[in-house]
Amino acid sequence: MKFFREALLDGAFLLDLKADDIESILHQTLNHVVALGKLPAERREEVEAHLTKRETVAPTAIGHSVSIPHAYSDAFTEPVVVFVRLARPLQLGAPDGIPTRFLFALLGPSGGATEHLDTMAAIARLMSDVEFRYEAGQVQTHLQLLDALKRFEERSTPEIPPAPKEASSLTYSRKLCSGFVTDLKRRLPHYLSDFRDGLHPKTVSSTLFLFFACFAPAVTFGGIMAELTDSHIGAVEMIIASGFCGIAYALFSGHPLIILGGTGPLLIFTVIFYGLCQDFNIEFLPALAWAGLWAGLFLVILSVTNASCLLRFFTRFTDEIFAALISIIFIHKAIEAISKNFFDGYLNYQQSHDEALVPLLLAIGTFYIALSLSRVRRSRYLLPQIREFLSDFGPSISLCAMLGIALLWFHDVSFPTLPAPDSFRPTLAERSWYVDIMAVEPWVRFATIIPALLATVLIFLDQNITAHLVNSPDHPLQKGEAYHYDLALVGILIAICSLFGLPWLVAATVRSLNHVRSLATLEEVVTANGETRERIIHIRETRLSGLFIHILIASSLLLLPYLQLVPMAVLYGLFLYMGIVSLSGNQFFERLHLWIMDRSLYPVTHYTRQVPIWTIHSFTFIQAICLAVLILVEVSPLGILFPLFIGLLVPVRFLLDKFFRAEHLEALDAAEIPYEEDMQWD
Repeated sequence: MKFFREALLDGAFLLDLKADDIESILHQTLNHVVALGKLPAERREEVEAHLTKRETVAPTAIGHSVSIPHAYSDAFTEPVVVFVRLARPLQLGAPDGIPTRFLFALLGPSGGATEHLDTMAAIARLMSDVEFRYEAGQVQTHLQLLDALKRFEERSTPEIPPAPKEASSLTYSRKLCSGFVTDLKRRLPHYLSDFRDGLHPKTVSSTLFLFFACFAPAVTFGGIMAELTDSHIGAVEMIIASGFCGIAYALFSGHPLIILGGTGPLLIFTVIFYGLCQDFNIEFLPALAWAGLWAGLFLVILSVTNASCLLRFFTRFTDEIFAALISIIFIHKAIEAISKNFFDGYLNYQQSHDEALVPLLLAIGTFYIALSLSRVRRSRYLLPQIREFLSDFGPSISLCAMLGIALLWFHDVSFPTLPAPDSFRPTLAERSWYVDIMAVEPWVRFATIIPALLATVLIFLDQNITAHLVNSPDHPLQKGEAYHYDLALVGILIAICSLFGLPWLVAATVRSLNHVRSLATLEEVVTANGETRERIIHIRETRLSGLFIHILIASSLLLLPYLQLVPMAVLYGLFLYMGIVSLSGNQFFERLHLWIMDRSLYPVTHYTRQVPIWTIHSFTFIQAICLAVLILVEVSPLGILFPLFIGLLVPVRFLLDKFFRAEHLEALDAAEIPYEEDMQWD
């Protein structure tokens, strides 16, 4: 990249150039070249006419927001490279249809085209790097651009290839605490930047969106748990646990983008454990406290023995199934709740037309507005800053809009609202906040080890698989993972919650993935078959969004009566949006579409090019069977064994080696899109 570095040092660059067409860009660029003394002023119009004519005949925009206008004339005595970043992207006729923001003007003496061939290839390699492209769009000075160039060279230097992400965090070692210590060493240097990086509008939009997205499940799970445990644990306890654990995790975790929350499997476990306590005439909260203490201890032991390294056996095959399962649960719960109100009320004549239809309209409206605004980023209308704002704040805007409609237009219609408690007190009035763990017989204290072991397996898999999905290569995270350290922290938080009769929280998959996406900078890309999709090019790895989200959740205890005004239908619409959006990028669902797609219109991807169609369908069918089994187990009386069935996905994946060719499995189960597919544009 010597040419680029020299151009920046020579002052041959223009940042945030304001222009409305290619002619204006070329005119201002050549004026700058004249000012640098590299082009005689009297020859400027000649070169400009040559460049303009070339752009008219064949645009030099090559795609990925890059254009390389070039001209060769005896007006130049040496090759010149000028870097231009536009203040606003312009449509310059790129083959992928994406507006151009970066231009590299290649100018030189007659016959100098050959010298620039290597330069063009270097530009293509440089601008194919999504992290550099993001940094190039954010820097304010040429010195910052030079730093970004240096980081790109460090990432791409062939003599020192970067270590694979898995090798640095999931390579097993027999040395106790080695993974824990490595996680700390990896993440501590970034601790202050975790706060600085959050000083951005995306943090605000993420906080507003995820507050409701996290608060609603907390109250909902709390209400269900109160009903199924005779109010031993309810909404107040769930809100307190969410606020406390969320704040602690945001401040002290290794990977703060993960959101802790109540999950369906943990809810099922707690209800089954309550039933066992009733059967054996055992006090529930003290027994649950002992189980939580044992589970916390087991999780810390798994952390210090580097057990999270087992996650390296969980490939895209298992990650896709698990992510699909959690997304389907969200979508199912949302549709079930919305339809239940309509069918049970309206069709069974238990409600008026308005009481049945208004919640349906509120839910559909919330979902539609949020989904539509999330796509505004790809719109042709409005300014880029406005499109970015509407897309980032889409979920929050949709929720506020439908809440306003409900309060202003439908205030005289009765519909279910958020079941928030009236005051700050334990749901079960007879108990205190602190659980007396000595209130049970000595044998109970040790008997709880058995259910604690099952809970440990569940928490271990839920926490680590969610962390694995968050750290997917599809998410260009830069600061590293912390599987072992975070597992120990979750164990400690569960133990603390158990002593106060609070529910256990673990990494919540859908909420965590939506948290990552809400902090992401997206780029529009066009695939080889002409389809347009969005790709994450940068994620703000910050602690502030998670911290503010859970401070708001904790503060909601002061506003409990007002939260009862929020219609549940609006929150279910938000649930549906989260479930649908979290499916984005799941290759399993992309391959499911192939079952009903015209074969001649199959997308051109790395696996369709390398793997026979029948093999692709067989691999997808096996995933679908595994997903169906998990769904059946999760809703059956065997729900407490749910984590064991997730673990069985690993041997199922190993069995596929006996039935599929290695190169086919490598393509279908690839951790990330191969480089050659991502570079088809250059």
